[in-house]
Amino acid sequence: MAMRDAVRPIAREEILRQQAIAREIRERPDRPLTYHLITYGCQMNAHDSQALAGMLEEMGMAPEADREKAGLILFNTCCIRDNAERRAMGNIVFTRKIKRVRPELLVGVCGCMAQQEGFQERLSRRYPHVDFSFGPGEIYQLPQRLLDAMEGRREQAFRRGEDSTLYEGLPILRSSPFFAYQTVMYGCDNFCSYCVVPLVRGRERSRELKQIVSEAQRLVDEGVQEIMLLGQNVNSYGRDTGGPRFEDLLRALGQTGIRRLRFMTSHPKDLSDELIAEMARNPAVCPHLHLPAQSGSDRMLAAMNRRYTRDWYLERVRALRQAIPHIGLTSDLIVAFPGETEEDFEQTLSLARQVRFDSAFTFIYSPRSGTAAARLPGRIDPEVARERILRLIALQEDITREVLRGLVGQTASVLAEGLSKRDPGQLTGKTGRGIACNFSADPGRIGQIVPVLITGQGSKTLKARQIEKENP
Repeated sequence: MAMRDAVRPIAREEILRQQAIAREIRERPDRPLTYHLITYGCQMNAHDSQALAGMLEEMGMAPEADREKAGLILFNTCCIRDNAERRAMGNIVFTRKIKRVRPELLVGVCGCMAQQEGFQERLSRRYPHVDFSFGPGEIYQLPQRLLDAMEGRREQAFRRGEDSTLYEGLPILRSSPFFAYQTVMYGCDNFCSYCVVPLVRGRERSRELKQIVSEAQRLVDEGVQEIMLLGQNVNSYGRDTGGPRFEDLLRALGQTGIRRLRFMTSHPKDLSDELIAEMARNPAVCPHLHLPAQSGSDRMLAAMNRRYTRDWYLERVRALRQAIPHIGLTSDLIVAFPGETEEDFEQTLSLARQVRFDSAFTFIYSPRSGTAAARLPGRIDPEVARERILRLIALQEDITREVLRGLVGQTASVLAEGLSKRDPGQLTGKTGRGIACNFSADPGRIGQIVPVLITGQGSKTLKARQIEKENP
């Protein structure tokens, strides 16, 4: 297993130095004028890309939708599953053709793939058309890496950096004026046997509560209606510092005036009674929780090193629904983990039937280099894996339809995100439970939380109309 770096806060002076380099690049006539940023993976990556875009714009670059016209193409990659890595590598290889026509093009690769042991060395050697690379712990170094690439310092442009840094003060280019991501912690110490995140995102490190609350207050003052709190395991916030815990952070954020708070991802083993109580008490916290179960089999949960049992998970679900009866639960489920028997798989199906998730992300196990599970015997035949995932998807789709059918006739609140793509005469957004909803309302309500009456359903979405009284 690769060694992880010690947690290292990045001094304010280093952030200021990077800002000075950004200004230097802005003044250079040979800088790229435009950028095309491609993001793979989770919400953490999406938020990282907002920081990358903010820095690129500080360097005088404008976004370009057509990658074949951009002066800089930057890939923010994911390596959690094999298909994401394959897609990214396919697109990275394709940029070689663009560069043959426009040799002045700069190509960069960042994100979790770039933090894997030996990746940057292999990337530099096998793909000479790529100009620079850095991992998620060194996003703040984008100006330096870009300058190294522009000046031909290839070794410095590809050096592998630290994975457990903690930094503040990067510019963020938000994609919405009324919704914002906010990272509360980085890294993970859980070492689930299938997961590469602890190896590429580093140790758990929590941001200071005062810093997060101050940032949230600025967002509220700017008109943000909903904040999504991010972390690989938000429930363990504060455990690394011995300071305030996640329920304390939620309580403090609720006092900023924010209308809606969401968070992900949560680990079942760290879902405390205190956190559940704060979720129930705090009117800003949305009645939705993404709580990855991964499997319904105790044998598979032990092999995955999840550190809870099926009974523990079900007890947490009961506690949540007792405290918040209208809460919506979503989950992640893995099939065909090494050694999974038909009985193990049936236990996952029975868990889905018992919990009745609003929806679930379902995956066939994908071995990742460096993880404990990659060395396990008992790989499942691909045809068996495919048959199991199709059965699980069919079951969850049935449950989702039944859950949505049960919501028809109820009232809800929807943050209107914009016009529906399918019907520009309607608005679209998400309910407090996180379910997509299309509804008839004045377009002037975009960016506002709108009370609606649910009138119908699709396979994964709700239909509604605006009403006068809001139901929080």
